[in-house]
Amino acid sequence: MVPDEMEELHASRDSWEDGALDSNYQIQSASSIALNLTDRVGSSHPPRVSGEIHVIIGPMFAGKTTSLLRRIRSERNNGRNVAMIKSRKDTRYAIDSVVTHDGVKFPCWALPDLTSFRHNVGEDAYEKLDVIGIDEAQFFEDLYDFCCKAADNDGKTVILSGLDGDYLRRSFGSVLDIIPLADTVTKLTARCEVCGKKAFFTFRKTAATQTELIGGADLYMPVCRQHYVNGQTVVETSRIVLESTSVHHQTTQLSCLEAATAAAAAVLQSQ
Repeated sequence: MVPDEMEELHASRDSWEDGALDSNYQIQSASSIALNLTDRVGSSHPPRVSGEIHVIIGPMFAGKTTSLLRRIRSERNNGRNVAMIKSRKDTRYAIDSVVTHDGVKFPCWALPDLTSFRHNVGEDAYEKLDVIGIDEAQFFEDLYDFCCKAADNDGKTVILSGLDGDYLRRSFGSVLDIIPLADTVTKLTARCEVCGKKAFFTFRKTAATQTELIGGADLYMPVCRQHYVNGQTVVETSRIVLESTSVHHQTTQLSCLEAATAAAAAVLQSQ
């Protein structure tokens, strides 16, 4: 290698080393600044311990509310401050209590949304809370944001129960959105009213098509996959027949479809 090329090579190497040293210095300086800021913030605002999120899902009559209340009572018996929330839409058994299908009660806040909970309960009371229970979580549109803030920022343990699917087996509300945030997920099953096998689905015994239709055993029944499919087949067949016949009046069609849906439920229950 000729002298000129040697000099150029050494210059290039020296330049690279100087750049590397500068980069390392910059990285170390940035790290030092970040650590210094962290220490300063931490000294004035001690870090809050993060909370937890536990999700209980399943069809209707699977014991979701019973499981939720059992866990809330256990937390309270262990000396933790607890509060229960339910949607104001759920007025089946009581306005100011979460009630299981078996009649077990627990006092609660009945609210239109979760965002208003902190304001309603009061800042001091909220700060003292350790555990927040949420029943019928599918009815809260702000479920995701509330759970994130309560667990990640406020250090609360959030235990929620709700339907993972509606009567058409579609995602219901934001419940499934919480699963990636959850520490634990418990999937409960009911007992199929037809055959006694495990029931993963909810069959609606009325022709109403809105997603939110609050009711109990008068409107819904838990079924296994086979009997869900059988029941839906009867309903859809009736719908197709009505739409293809001379029954055009909407009220008459709805009455016929209601009768067909009720008949499908009756057939299932008699099997």
